[in-house]
Amino acid sequence: MSDSVENRYDLLVIGAGIAGMSAVISAKERGMRVMMVSKTSPTRAQSVMAQGGINAALGNVSEDSVRMHIEDTLKSSHGLANPEMVERMCTLAPSVIEKLERLGVPFSRIDGAETPLGSIAQRRLGGARVARACYAQDYTGLKIAHTLYDTVLHMGIERMDDLFLLSLVSEDAVVGGAVFLRISTGEVISIEADKVLLATGGFGAAYHGYTTNACGTTGDAASAVLRAGGRLSGMEFVQFHPTALKGSSILISESARGEGGILVDESGERFTDELAPRDEVSRAIFSKIKSGSDVYLDLTGLGREKLEKLMPQELHLASLHAGVDLATQRVAVSPAVHYTMGGIEVDENYAVTGLKNCFAVGECTNSHLHGANRLGGNSLLEISAFGFDVVDKMERMEVSDSVVDISLSRDRVREEIESMLAGEGETCDIYALRREFGEILFTDVGIIRDRDGLVSALKRCSEIENIVSECSPPDRSRCHNGSLVHLLESRNAILCARATILGAIYREESRGAHYRSDFPDENGMFGEDIVIGMGESGIFVDRGMGVSL
Repeated sequence: MSDSVENRYDLLVIGAGIAGMSAVISAKERGMRVMMVSKTSPTRAQSVMAQGGINAALGNVSEDSVRMHIEDTLKSSHGLANPEMVERMCTLAPSVIEKLERLGVPFSRIDGAETPLGSIAQRRLGGARVARACYAQDYTGLKIAHTLYDTVLHMGIERMDDLFLLSLVSEDAVVGGAVFLRISTGEVISIEADKVLLATGGFGAAYHGYTTNACGTTGDAASAVLRAGGRLSGMEFVQFHPTALKGSSILISESARGEGGILVDESGERFTDELAPRDEVSRAIFSKIKSGSDVYLDLTGLGREKLEKLMPQELHLASLHAGVDLATQRVAVSPAVHYTMGGIEVDENYAVTGLKNCFAVGECTNSHLHGANRLGGNSLLEISAFGFDVVDKMERMEVSDSVVDISLSRDRVREEIESMLAGEGETCDIYALRREFGEILFTDVGIIRDRDGLVSALKRCSEIENIVSECSPPDRSRCHNGSLVHLLESRNAILCARATILGAIYREESRGAHYRSDFPDENGMFGEDIVIGMGESGIFVDRGMGVSL
């Protein structure tokens, strides 16, 4: 069994989506020795699922400005975003598009436009006053990710797929690397680095069966940070996308509404502003469904030619998963979990609160950018802009030069994995528990919440967590042991979900994506993030006052 990857890296990047790849490209350009690792291939990262577009105030199809972009983002955040972080992202946006354009991202074009940047087509997404989202048909995330991956390969950047993050290695709050399970062989390995950057995505897969996310988005980095002594914040803000296919939760991009699609009830009547912020549209749809009416997305007015040109993926997905031809038929939709605004607490330099030499970027973080509700088109921008920017901030910061003994952590984790594979715990049906867990979260920690439902969900989630923590996988093999990986993922997802529920119980108000029917109004007392920590007795709520639940 290999003990470690040889040598020490300047930077270890965990996660190979757009945020991770942007960071390693930036690090390589600066001459750093960098290693990028991922649980899956970069071409299967959650980033490729983003469809609608990436915001930048280019003003190509309507009058726009960086100031307007900032104002729209702050308004959507309901007072919880850091204006400095918002200004940084919105100001960087045009140069990010220019860099992506230079690398080869095939953005859709405006016919007859004279300059490269001026020719990029833009569409309006939810919460924006103008058409601001640059796009590549309805494959925007995929095209950006594939272009960055080509760049990573061309630059010869060291990378390893097939590695599941088991723990960060820290001593006296100094992080010196991480320990991983090599999924293909069952080996437990360690990688040492002067700095560690986490970019693993969110925890939307906790809402199993009710999410547009891939099954692997289980909050692995957020859980590792919590266990290492870091903090999470904003966890109660879980964004539901208004239009997923009913029954399958397959995403139908916001671009469908941005291009003129409408939402109607069973009688064919429109009932909401399709391009209002996502929390408002999701609640409107959810209320219609709760009243007994199905809700439909109607694109028939756009015409087949426009759909085939701008939204070929939506045509294919609706046909494949719902048997509907969007050019001639409306399709039933329902909200589904799409994005997690909260995550690893970081400062303005993307440094993880409570840990040294450790940084985080992208959806795994709360970078104080989205606040209570993310503006459509800002996710691809965040992971690109901050992915490129984080390396610059790292280099400007003083970091601890303490040497961390990585072997002790590796050996401890290896013993835990060996114990699980030896069957020392009872087996459980992890897949049945995942389904139950997802349903509990959707029902009681979903679009509309109240204290009774949240307390009930917390109680059952704690019971499931106890079962899973003592469970061994039914498969005892080492190589490609899917049940072991799913068990480890479930432990992470449950930990993140419990943090979400605690935050939701504590926030006795309604703000953005967090809607409490028993506290339906926004309350100025809650105008700051709720921070979650973890001690010997478990997780606790800490808003700087030591309050625990």
